[in-house]
Amino acid sequence: MRLLSRAPYLLAALLGLALAPAQAQDAASYPNKPIRLIVPVPPGGAADAMARLVAEHLQSKWGQPVTVDNKPGAGSALGLGLLAASPKDGYTIGMGNIAANAINPALQPKAFSYQAVKDFSAISLIGVTPLVLVVNADKVPAKTLAEFVAYLKANPGKLAYGSSGVGSSLHIAMELFLQKTGTKMLHVPYKGSSPMMADLLGGQVVAAMDAAATSWPQVQAGKLRALGVAGSERAFFAPDLPLVRESVSGFDVKPWHGLMAPAGTPQAIVNKLSEEVQAFLRTPAAQTKLQDKGIVRVGNSAEQFQAFMASEFELYKKVIQDAGIKAD
Repeated sequence: MRLLSRAPYLLAALLGLALAPAQAQDAASYPNKPIRLIVPVPPGGAADAMARLVAEHLQSKWGQPVTVDNKPGAGSALGLGLLAASPKDGYTIGMGNIAANAINPALQPKAFSYQAVKDFSAISLIGVTPLVLVVNADKVPAKTLAEFVAYLKANPGKLAYGSSGVGSSLHIAMELFLQKTGTKMLHVPYKGSSPMMADLLGGQVVAAMDAAATSWPQVQAGKLRALGVAGSERAFFAPDLPLVRESVSGFDVKPWHGLMAPAGTPQAIVNKLSEEVQAFLRTPAAQTKLQDKGIVRVGNSAEQFQAFMASEFELYKKVIQDAGIKAD
């Protein structure tokens, strides 16, 4: 009876032993045909630049074509849906991001054809695009984060901040900042970063958590004042600018982009991809090329990236619930 009761476990163990050599053999010969790399955004921009850099390296290293296939739409959900439904053989991979794998599924849990974390096998986090907390230099007297928090507490709900839209990383980052500092501001959502920046410079809104690539030139021109970087390490372009988390405990927000495969892709192949991508990202050439586009390289293991994705989803789910944010 004991043997019978343990039969399912013994069968699973035997199947695992049988599959292991086959997966190892698949990984050893991988890749032996072209690879498709789905990018869920249009050509140009940070995610596309990262994807093309990785594709170029893998193609050069392994001698197989790696074709970047841009599939924009629905806030990256179209491309990620295609990736989740692709064959689980390592020959279709894709770029995930903070919007498609964390914020949007947490904001609209029933609106997507895929599960944000469970439907993907993480390969490696490629890079992050720094956000900077900036204020209109003429409208806000605060020179430091501490002074800004004090200014907000003295004027609760009287000041407005802008974002590139409801549920955008810029919106969620600012809401987390307000939650952690116990302050209140009015949110003014825009249809993109450009109109938001125009009103920030004009003083219609006085603050934003904005991408460094667009806000930093305005800081250098003296039109905006930078108060902190919203990440876990100081910015390569402004090493003297403090981190927001140095004044606001636990604050760490950074739009991220990472390479992933459909869930169920043989782990040996996932690991092979991850190790090659990590090795490439450690090179000075990769760092320089990414920094030229305003990107901070990362490069971590499949296990680390999978855990990171799960933690990001839970973090933004809580921020969205606590702030009562609803999709447009």
